[in-house]
Amino acid sequence: MLPRRLLSQLAALTILPAAAAALPYSAHAQDPPPPSAARILLLPRQVVSGERATLAVLDVNGRLTPGVTVAFSNGDRLTTDTTGRALFVAPLSSGILFASIAGRAGRVPTAVLTPAEAAADSLEILAAPKVASVSDRFELAGRGFCGDADSNRVTIAGKPALVLASSPASLVVLPPEDAGPGVASVQVACAKRAAAPFSLLLVGLQLEADASPIKPADHRTLTVHIRGTAGNVVLEARNLAPDVAELSGGPLTRHASTGGADNQAKFEVIGKKQGSFLISIRLVSGNEPPRH
Repeated sequence: MLPRRLLSQLAALTILPAAAAALPYSAHAQDPPPPSAARILLLPRQVVSGERATLAVLDVNGRLTPGVTVAFSNGDRLTTDTTGRALFVAPLSSGILFASIAGRAGRVPTAVLTPAEAAADSLEILAAPKVASVSDRFELAGRGFCGDADSNRVTIAGKPALVLASSPASLVVLPPEDAGPGVASVQVACAKRAAAPFSLLLVGLQLEADASPIKPADHRTLTVHIRGTAGNVVLEARNLAPDVAELSGGPLTRHASTGGADNQAKFEVIGKKQGSFLISIRLVSGNEPPRH
């Protein structure tokens, strides 16, 4: 049986309307969001021609969203199941395949590899992030993964993680619900194959902000406190309600944290009209060969 938290996952720190402060979305939400709430499409970065893969759709709060239609650039269409995910077969032609949430602007690309390009006799992790958030997804690149997300077994510090999207060459993983900051061992297995364990630094992000409705010309400071490392990390803020407020630096802006004992990063929002603003903040970390 799939875990209940499957229907309510955190995608990022998000300023929610009429909230005193933005906190991780509850993993025990009673009802899944309606299909009309779909906002985020998760595709494996690479898929393999003729092989199975899994995608996922989230709402603005990061909850997996069932009943959402996804359209591909090759004409294929599918609908997410009760878990908010969908299994599909990659097209036979290699190249770039695009997918989009039906009725929503924007397309998400995935590279279609030939079977020869993805051939593997063992399960191998080729690239992983150096640092990840305890409450947000991260990507793994490699060979020999299972295209059916639930057939992959991923543990972080010995606890089961959730695979949101997958293909033989790529995984999108959400850490365990009770994961804490610090260096953790990650293990990945599929069928009878297992990759060599590697280490990943997990950090906690805590958002301090006044999320009450904003007024024209109002200035708000959003402060993100980073727990688990004194090193600099990069955070990306995305403005999801540009008609209500302006994010200083542009609709998509990145800031490095200060580092040190009081490790933090600040973003500024300026009101354009009366209303509830919506800002999503995520940790950004490039992938590199894993640390064993």
